[in-house]
Amino acid sequence: MKHTRPVGTITRGTTAPNRLRRVDRWLVGVHGGLLRAAPEAPLVVDLGYGAYPITTVELHTRLRSMRPDLQTIGLEIDPTRVAAALPYARAGLDFRLGGFELPVDRAPAVIRAFNVLRQYDESEVAGVWHALTARLEVGGLLIEGTCSENGRVATWVALDRSGPLTLTLAGRLASLESPAVFAERLPKALIHRNVPGEPIHAFLQALERAWQAAAPIGDLGVRQRWIAAVGSLLPRWPIVGRANRWRLGEVSVAWSAVAGTAGAEPGTTGATGVEKAVAPGVARGGWRRRGHSNGA
Repeated sequence: MKHTRPVGTITRGTTAPNRLRRVDRWLVGVHGGLLRAAPEAPLVVDLGYGAYPITTVELHTRLRSMRPDLQTIGLEIDPTRVAAALPYARAGLDFRLGGFELPVDRAPAVIRAFNVLRQYDESEVAGVWHALTARLEVGGLLIEGTCSENGRVATWVALDRSGPLTLTLAGRLASLESPAVFAERLPKALIHRNVPGEPIHAFLQALERAWQAAAPIGDLGVRQRWIAAVGSLLPRWPIVGRANRWRLGEVSVAWSAVAGTAGAEPGTTGATGVEKAVAPGVARGGWRRRGHSNGA
């Protein structure tokens, strides 16, 4: 491998069983075709799985149910965490020391990086995104996001090699009192931009107003209220996906509608230290702002 030292910073390592079930369900339901259609065994990388590898094991199990030859590699920057994870290795599932440099020998179909970038500066996010997406196979997907400790509130950005595509909010409807809970779990690229005048603030406010307006429908159940609220955002907001995803407590919106200048091409402000460390020779000309994908 080109790099002998992992690139990145050790995370808190907080994890729990089923904490990432919502993003895994979305990956299977929305992008499962990416893995099923792969001509060769697809590689999935779980970057920064934490102190205990349970969410990597769960990801591997969920994806292997539809693609039995799939290979999953969990990466951690902390050698102690890697050693603790090795007893969970099995056919198609491995754990390695590594960070943003991605010490894998072929291009991943999927990279999941959850609860990793919250401790970084916002200025570093675009460089990390660019470095990771540059390693994806053609048509591959990077999922970068964050969630609550119990996994009941989660948000993530989906990116391909051209850049960010969508922002998804997902919550447990049975305990959802207000869409305002998503604000404190926004991805790093957006969490400091949730202020008046920014597109993400406008979107969350519109979702909150729609949720309040749909209160009478709550007599039919919280799921019906959520579906009505999300549906009412059309056509003013470019909601991506169908009502079958809304039923699960999800809403995906085109990135271009909520980003403002968040996650802009790193070449516009100069490469970050992370990007220089992991992808010094990557050309940036192909990274463009993009907001809509029929699949996401």
